[in-house]
Amino acid sequence: MTLAMNSEYHDNFQSVQAVAGEKLGRADQRSLFDRLEWLRHLHELCLPGHKPLIVQSAEGDAQAWLFLMKKGLGRYTALANWYNFTYRPIFAGDYDEVTKLALLATIAKTLSSHSHRVEIAPVPEEDLTASLTERAFEQAGWLVFKSKADDNHILSINGRTFDQYWADRPGRLRNTVRRKAKKNIVSIRIETEFSEEHWDDYLDVYAKSWKPEEGNPDFLKNLAKREAEAGCLRLGLAYIDGRPVAAQFWTVENDEALIHKLAHVEEATKSSPGTLLSVAMFQRVIDVDRVKIVDFGTGNDSYKREWMEDVRPRYRLEMFWPNNPLSWLSILRYHMSALVGKP
Repeated sequence: MTLAMNSEYHDNFQSVQAVAGEKLGRADQRSLFDRLEWLRHLHELCLPGHKPLIVQSAEGDAQAWLFLMKKGLGRYTALANWYNFTYRPIFAGDYDEVTKLALLATIAKTLSSHSHRVEIAPVPEEDLTASLTERAFEQAGWLVFKSKADDNHILSINGRTFDQYWADRPGRLRNTVRRKAKKNIVSIRIETEFSEEHWDDYLDVYAKSWKPEEGNPDFLKNLAKREAEAGCLRLGLAYIDGRPVAAQFWTVENDEALIHKLAHVEEATKSSPGTLLSVAMFQRVIDVDRVKIVDFGTGNDSYKREWMEDVRPRYRLEMFWPNNPLSWLSILRYHMSALVGKP
C-alpha cells in the first residue's frame, strides 16, 4: 500500500495548535506527557533556552509528531527533562500500525536534510514505541543505536483491593506502619482541589527535605492547577501538630496514578510521616479511584521496590545520519565501543 505523506516543520507551539486542533489535547491523548499543553509549558518554563523543532507528518486524518529541541549544530534531542516519565513520537487521528510506521519514517526522512544526530529518551517499549521508532529511522536510512536509559517501576493492581495489595508488602514495611499509626501523631489529608495554602505546605516540606532544590516550582504549580481543574490532582499532605512534614504530588487519570513528587521533613523521620502518607495515597487510588496501574516514574530508588512489583525499561535512541560527515566520528566511536564490549 502506498500512502501519500506530507511533512512540515514548526518552530513554535501556536502553529502546532493551528494544525493539530484538539488532536494533541486531553480528550485524544491518554498520556499526560503526549499532550501539547504539557510540552508547551515544559518548554516555556523549563527549557526556554532551547529552540524547539517540531516535525509533523500526515496522511489523510492521521498525524505523527516529534517534538525536539536544538542542542548544537545539526543536533537535536527530545523536548523532555526529568519531569517526563516517558517521551515518544505522538500519533493522532485515524491510523493503524502500518500508517504509524510510514508517518514516522517520513519524519525521519525530513529530519535528514536538517540534522545529523537525533537523540530521544526515555522511550517506552511496552507499546512497542522504541522498536517502531528504531525501525522507522532505519528504513529512512539512519543508523540507530538503542540502549537502556532507565527503569520505570509500576504496580499493576490486577483487581485487588488495598487490603489485598497491602498483605503482599514486605513484613518490615507493614510492621513500621502498624507501630507508627498506633501513636496517632501524624494526621493526613488528600486534596483534589488546588489551593495556595496547601501548595505552600507542599513547598515547605520540599524545602526542608533531603531532596535537591526543585528544578522549576512554577512548572509543577501550573501542572497542579491544570490537573485539579480536570479532577486529576491528588495532593497528599501529612502534619504533626499542625505543621506539614510530608507531601506527595500524584495525578490520577485513565485508570493510572502517576507519582510525580514526594518528600518529607528529615527531622520528622522517626514518626515515618512519608510512609504513613504513602499508605493513605495508595489506599485512595486503589479503593476509591480504582486505578489499574500506579506508576512511580523513572529511577531506581530502593524504596520503590517496597511499593512496586514490576519494572519496565526505558530506552535511549541515538540516530545518526551517515551521509553527513559530522556523524562519522560518533558512529566510529559507537562501533569501536561495541568491539571492546563497552555499552
